[in-house]
Amino acid sequence: MTSPDYTPDAVRTLARLSRLLERGAGELSLPQFRVLAMVEDGGDRASWLADRLALAKPTITALVDGLVDRGYLTRTADDGDRRVTRIALTQRGRRALEAAEAAMAERLGEVLAQTADSAAVVWAINELGTGLDRMRAKRLAAERA
Repeated sequence: MTSPDYTPDAVRTLARLSRLLERGAGELSLPQFRVLAMVEDGGDRASWLADRLALAKPTITALVDGLVDRGYLTRTADDGDRRVTRIALTQRGRRALEAAEAAMAERLGEVLAQTADSAAVVWAINELGTGLDRMRAKRLAAERA
């Protein structure tokens, strides 16, 4: 459903900004960055990551495989449940994530410097994050009902 208040320009701007940030992520793709960030935030199971990132589990498995191969993540068996594999960030992965975040923040800062009210833009971006979190919570509540 679209609203007349949400112009194609806003959607296109977000897509352009996404690409600008990805080009600044260094050795990580944006999906790889998102996985590392979610693991750092406590996501230690592929199913949780798939749900949180709205990706299919096979997609997450492929991303995690590549990040494990590069030494950014580790997989370990859960002592309490052998069916569960835990995913953890390595020091190398943490450094790659921090470097990507710093480079992406620098690129975002360059764009924000070109706006009339960068604080308002940052506030709006953070509000988008809140909106995304609320949408996810509603979806999860509906699935549980």
